[in-house]
Amino acid sequence: MQKVLPSVAVIAVLIAVWWVTVIATGSVIFPTPWQVVTGAEELIEDGTLFQHIGASLARVGSGFCLAVLVGLPLGLWMGWVRGAYSTLNPIFQILRPISPIAWIPIAILWFGVGNASPIFLIFISSVFPMVVQTTAGVHTIEQRYLQAAENFGVARYTLFTQVVIPAVLPQIIVGMRIGLGVAWLVVVAAEMIALRSGLGYLIIDSRNARNRYDLVIASMIIIGLIGLLLDGAMRLLEGLKSVKWRYAHQD
Repeated sequence: MQKVLPSVAVIAVLIAVWWVTVIATGSVIFPTPWQVVTGAEELIEDGTLFQHIGASLARVGSGFCLAVLVGLPLGLWMGWVRGAYSTLNPIFQILRPISPIAWIPIAILWFGVGNASPIFLIFISSVFPMVVQTTAGVHTIEQRYLQAAENFGVARYTLFTQVVIPAVLPQIIVGMRIGLGVAWLVVVAAEMIALRSGLGYLIIDSRNARNRYDLVIASMIIIGLIGLLLDGAMRLLEGLKSVKWRYAHQD
């Protein structure tokens, strides 16, 4: 409870400042916190909120799972095989700095206006952090341990599956956590441009169609809360014994 209280206090102060500022300025367009709450209740009552949340989460889940299926094996391969790293790493370092938003025109050209475009964008945004972190994790394993195992006749397959992969798990989780955070950002941006469902679309539709800034702010807060929950779920994985064993020490 003591860890939570400071954050709750800061949030309460920010809400109070927000409320006082809106009232003091006499703003007609920008909503008060209570108007945001009532707007969110309106979305809950008519069922549209959960439809948009479900659409966004489904797209993120699809793109993120594809990135995991491609990024993790590729990162392990690049970290384990020197030739693969020297060949593919320059390509990844060229593509990685490109903003996922810059891929939107290409995604629409290739996949049209539909679910395939945001899923592709989520895949692109998620796969690079996973590949980079997984490759770095393999490279940080101390070579003397691997050499000692080889000297004792441990097969490379056994060494890879029982030593390398468990040792890289902390870096894999970090890459997945970064990738999921970026994916949640990207899906909202993609939905603002090319789709008619999801939280990103809800923001644009509330602004353009009805000038409902209470729904705009409510959607933004919901996006932040869901992002917090997703990050918390990934942090739970960091507490697993199979992930922490590399850094464990005897007392």
